[in-house]
Amino acid sequence: MKSSTKNKETSTAMPRPGMSPGMPPPPPGMQGGMDRKRPAPPDPRAAAQQQLKAKKKKKIADKILTQRVRDLVPESQAYMDLLAFERKLDATIMRKRLDIQEALKRPMKQKRKLRIFISNTFFPPKEGEDGEESVPSWELRVEGRLLEDAATAKLSDANKVKRKFSSFFKSLVIELDKDLYGPDNHLVEWHRTASTQETDGFQVKRPGDQNVKCTVLLMLDYQPMQFKLDPRLARLLGIHTQTRPVIINALWQYIKTHKLQDPYEREYINCDKYLEQIFDTKKMKFAEIPSKLHPLLMPPDPIVINHVITWRDKGTPWNKSLTSAVRLEGPDAKRTACYDIDVEVDDTLKQQMNSFLLSAQSQQEIAGLDNKIHETVETINQLKTNREFFLSFARQPQEFLNNWLISQTRDLKTMADVVGNPEEERHADFFYQPWSQEAVCRYFYGKVQQRRMELEQALGLRNL
Repeated sequence: MKSSTKNKETSTAMPRPGMSPGMPPPPPGMQGGMDRKRPAPPDPRAAAQQQLKAKKKKKIADKILTQRVRDLVPESQAYMDLLAFERKLDATIMRKRLDIQEALKRPMKQKRKLRIFISNTFFPPKEGEDGEESVPSWELRVEGRLLEDAATAKLSDANKVKRKFSSFFKSLVIELDKDLYGPDNHLVEWHRTASTQETDGFQVKRPGDQNVKCTVLLMLDYQPMQFKLDPRLARLLGIHTQTRPVIINALWQYIKTHKLQDPYEREYINCDKYLEQIFDTKKMKFAEIPSKLHPLLMPPDPIVINHVITWRDKGTPWNKSLTSAVRLEGPDAKRTACYDIDVEVDDTLKQQMNSFLLSAQSQQEIAGLDNKIHETVETINQLKTNREFFLSFARQPQEFLNNWLISQTRDLKTMADVVGNPEEERHADFFYQPWSQEAVCRYFYGKVQQRRMELEQALGLRNL
């Protein structure tokens, strides 16, 4: 009707406490006036979603002060500068974290020296209770430890976790003189299994009273696995023993350097005379390289140590009164052989990277500070809204109260689901307006039409 249209044009939405005239509408869920919807019954799923959203980390936009606050408080620009610097710092830290995660996916190894000690102890014969002497024997020990420099010594002291000697090897074989101990007792073998318990050394004990030649074979436990190349391919690539990805990458670098990739069919490689001799083909696909490399890769060579178990020096007389065990490792009667080999161990930086990624203490502290910042910004925004509300009231109290009452009335009508305008309909002048005559005519015309349709339906007449 015209009256209702007029009311819509003349009345303006008035803010409640916390909202001043001319302000932009509040976010969804906080709107007043005609924009407010009827309260819906509580939905368990909606409540669960609200809890889930509350647990999520707040966005950085929630920490930004509005332009009005910055105009009111010029000193707040310093906070905005800190916020911009924080965004740059967060981006840098996130980029570094991603770089660390990518670096941890690749094996991080460093070369260290492992010193192997091979020593033997002689046990002379002992007289038993019946006067018979026991058989003399010897004991061979194979031990070792990592050599540490000044830098690694500090890290090892901090970590206090040292690797066992056996953890560096996949297998160990000690081969004694076959002529002295026969074909069935001259080999001592140790092989790693899934249930192997690491140890600091190996020892072998055998009877004997003379020097024994032995060979110690050590197979390193490469992680990841390494392979020895065919001699022809090793000379071509300059690699003796390496992992499969490194070998394939070196071969690809050789192909690119010598421009062996087919210019028309890029997936094919034209072998030169050296590759043709190695792979026995003139042309092959790049995808075929791993399968063609397989027969050219062999297990790495073991570390071979030739040692002589010496129980006494030449010219040293036999002393039957010697009853205690003697370690033969000195210049006179004792000998210990030392051998240094190169081994690959996990880079000490890898543990620091892991601890950095897994550390939750700093993240919790940052999250706590972020929550405090969000709460402070929300408080500032609320105080700014209250200030504008009371400032509007102080400037024009009468107009402010009238508009506020109109706004509250609209809210009440929306909540109570009331049709029409009870306050205006309460006065008689409301029905003397020009629209009332037209409304009466429309009302009676509608009633007549309704009655006519009922009569035609009752008499069975068709409305042509």
